[in-house]
Amino acid sequence: MASRRAAEDLIAEGRVQVNGEVAVLGRRVDARRDRITVDGTPVGTDPDLVYYLLNKPAGVVSTASDPQGRPTVVDLVPSTPRVFPVGRLDASTEGLLLLTNDGELAHRMTHPSFGVEKEYLAHVEGSPSPGALRRLRQGVDLDDGPTAPARVSQVAPDALRITIHEGRNRQVRRMTEAIGHPVRRLVRTRIGPLRTGGLRPGEWRPLDQEEVRELERATTGPSRRLARRALKRSD
Repeated sequence: MASRRAAEDLIAEGRVQVNGEVAVLGRRVDARRDRITVDGTPVGTDPDLVYYLLNKPAGVVSTASDPQGRPTVVDLVPSTPRVFPVGRLDASTEGLLLLTNDGELAHRMTHPSFGVEKEYLAHVEGSPSPGALRRLRQGVDLDDGPTAPARVSQVAPDALRITIHEGRNRQVRRMTEAIGHPVRRLVRTRIGPLRTGGLRPGEWRPLDQEEVRELERATTGPSRRLARRALKRSD
């Protein structure tokens, strides 16, 4: 997180907390059990935690095993330590998927209260009208209730860039079906601050330390709200 001197300055400024209490210089902690935050953002301390970003190809399922014998996302990354996918992409959907053994971060990434954004490129049947796009932006009624408003831009007559922060099953596909333009191909291009970055289908890479911190910030209190405001201003 910082050099020893810089870390001491952070502690002296009251910006470090251990288990919700302001830390003091000299306090001893158990890095594997205690929760340490700086400015409210958790600091990763467990060296056994790993984070893989995978560009999932079509035909691969987002589970650790499959009774039908189909290839799984876990087959595409190192087998040790054991990791699991954070959320799911259905077998025919391509694009970014995070795999990790960090259960706490995975919970925050997938829980709807944290509102982590997911961006998709959807190639659809036909060319949606301005009215159809407006329905997506306002929220679409599905069989499990109305969706939250989505950010939508039309990048080609039959291609939409759709950003949502919910995680319902097959949500983007159901949204486009509801406006009369079913998906022909669907690719997830962003998860929070993470983008493909040149990964080809089937390729993966480990996240670097700064990317893990960005994920922590994206799922933590005030930092998450500020990021959401910045994204709204950029629209």
